[in-house]
Amino acid sequence: MTATVERPWVQEMVVVHRVFRRESRNLPDLVAAARVGDTARAVLLAGLAREYIEGLHHHHTAEDELLWPKLLARVDLDAELVLRMEQQHHVVAEGLEEVERRLTAWERTAGAAERDALADALRRHREDLLIHLDEEERHILPLVYEHITVKEWAALGESGMEKTPKDKLLFLLGALLEDATPEETARFLSPLPLPARLLWYTVGKRAYAKRMRKVRTI
Repeated sequence: MTATVERPWVQEMVVVHRVFRRESRNLPDLVAAARVGDTARAVLLAGLAREYIEGLHHHHTAEDELLWPKLLARVDLDAELVLRMEQQHHVVAEGLEEVERRLTAWERTAGAAERDALADALRRHREDLLIHLDEEERHILPLVYEHITVKEWAALGESGMEKTPKDKLLFLLGALLEDATPEETARFLSPLPLPARLLWYTVGKRAYAKRMRKVRTI
């Protein structure tokens, strides 16, 4: 009898990408709608944008360090594809550097010109990001399913958790679960210890919803 090989749950990556897709869509619209001179609103949205940038940076760094080297060693025929993923990471990073510069200028003045320049930079970033996410989901995840072990795949998620400040973990969970299906939600919550799940349902879920209402109310 042939032994069944356990495969990584690659849908996890789709759920993570869903967060970046949603926030990269929302951020330029929220920034563009901010009133001129409303520095409090500018600071609030700049804080959210920086959390988004930090999360995307950690996500791509984990791939660069833990995923691409393993795939390059195991999928010779697809090496060009993997190298293209690395190059796309560089493009996205360069776009985010511009966003960071625009954020600093806008939150200081809340001026119209600074606001509009930031919104444009965020839209350009989203265009670059979607090209990468679409290609990664279409071509890389099947390779991960075939060539990466469950333990190796889990290391990516563990890396992200380790780099997330403890006071941001419930917010991160809220972002992941916002658009998750019931099955996806169960997959994310089931590995958590009971106290962590109780904390999510009693505190984290409401706190996340409250913060998002504040941020997304234009």
